[in-house]
Amino acid sequence: MVLLIEVKVWRDGTADPLRDGIAQLDGYLQGLGQATGWLVIFDQRSGQPPIAERTSTAGATTPSGRDVTVIRA
Repeated sequence: MVLLIEVKVWRDGTADPLRDGIAQLDGYLQGLGQATGWLVIFDQRSGQPPIAERTSTAGATTPSGRDVTVIRA
């Protein structure tokens, strides 16, 4: 079993990396012939609540229709 995980960091002054991360992960998934993957986004912007309060999980779909689990922490 292959598990593809893309990790992004969201810093002050930058846009939410969700869209770019999903597109990048889609390319990896396509290249390796995989149907699913994970995108983990660490929110390092100032003023965020503690990680235990802001961690969430959601589903998303890549541009080519692959399923992605998105973890925001």
